[in-house]
Amino acid sequence: MEREVSIKYTNSVTCKEYNTLRQSVGWSEIESVLTKKGLKNSAFIICARCGKKAVGMARVITDYGYVVYIADVMVLPEYQGMGIGGEIMRRVMEYINKNISPGQGKYVTLAASKGKEGFYEKFGLVKRPTQDLGSGMSLWIQK
Repeated sequence: MEREVSIKYTNSVTCKEYNTLRQSVGWSEIESVLTKKGLKNSAFIICARCGKKAVGMARVITDYGYVVYIADVMVLPEYQGMGIGGEIMRRVMEYINKNISPGQGKYVTLAASKGKEGFYEKFGLVKRPTQDLGSGMSLWIQK
């Protein structure tokens, strides 16, 4: 049974909140100097809050031409299944469509966590590989 919570959406998140969300979904903490730079240079941040507590977020990174990357879509595990992630993604896609080359084509990509691909398909993203697109690839360069 879903519990009812009051969620408000803001356009900022602190470095500490960001890393708390990362750790809650099983991702590693990012050094604060890098977190600060990454958040500052994001084109768009959306943060779901229950009271003052950050319970979910996502951010958009772009070249402001046609390439758009959706990053860090996260919801605290105890708040998952309440529609918060869907609302975050709805707002992300609305931002992209209204603010990144409006009326022009854009290439939107993200790296889904394993098993979460179906969630993003609801927003028009395509699971790879396809007949025309290879698998997504990534590389973490550790210090």
